[in-house]
Amino acid sequence: MVDGWGSLPAVVRQAAGRHLGTVDSVSAVPGGQNNDLAAVFHTRDGAVFVKAVRGISRRMRWLRNEITAGTLAPGIAPAVIFAEDVEVDSDPWLVVGFQYLPGRPADLSPGSADLAIVGQTLDRISALPAPGIRGLHDRWSVRDWWRRLPDVAPHAVTGFDVDQMDQWASLAPQAVQGDRLVHTDLHADQFIVGAGGEVHVIDWGFPGAAAGWVDPAFLVIRLIDAGHTPHDAEEWAAARPGWPTDSAALTAFAALVAGLWTYREAVEGAGGPWVRAARNYAAWHVGRSD
Repeated sequence: MVDGWGSLPAVVRQAAGRHLGTVDSVSAVPGGQNNDLAAVFHTRDGAVFVKAVRGISRRMRWLRNEITAGTLAPGIAPAVIFAEDVEVDSDPWLVVGFQYLPGRPADLSPGSADLAIVGQTLDRISALPAPGIRGLHDRWSVRDWWRRLPDVAPHAVTGFDVDQMDQWASLAPQAVQGDRLVHTDLHADQFIVGAGGEVHVIDWGFPGAAAGWVDPAFLVIRLIDAGHTPHDAEEWAAARPGWPTDSAALTAFAALVAGLWTYREAVEGAGGPWVRAARNYAAWHVGRSD
């Protein structure tokens, strides 16, 4: 990640400057590993959150997805103030300025007052269409994560019937098919709760088209990680519109997500306590206690 505004190539700074005007100060944003720059720019006209990515890559595609989300989820995703492609010594850059959203992460713990406003925000998202967005069922073309796990994380499959989990996971792509906009990476830090109780959702790098219940199902796993039982977390999600009455769809979803996240944690190191929560949710759905 580039260390500050002054370290950016002049062409990139000039591109941002054309849109921002005079920049008084820049505050780096921690946790911006997917960007070469993630910072709040304080200008005479107010604050703007700026992200920049160098080079054609998955990271650039994810940033372009965030631009798209700004148009598909107005009032929920941060508004896009500017976006510009520039080239530095034949190296492409994408520089994007987003609406700056001051606030705090949501509290997903049991009994939190935030659970109501988070639920209302999910309801708003589930009503949105996803024109031109790749279907989650297509992204989930690989389904045999459980069969791969004994070779890379044998401890993670202890007590699970790998064949059974693979069979359930194979049903997930069909189960999640739909035409609603889904974020697919919701957790507490993705909800920004403003001083007046307004809620926005950030970091739309992995949007998909799917059934409207998919984002609430992803959040069930985060609720379990936050201290809810699987039963209570799912009972909360069941209040969302379109929640499946067929538990098989949820079992398939839980099996695929648990297998996928566990595999990525083992191979890429991309994980955390929520991965265990995903396995607990899958285990609960197939009737195994962990």
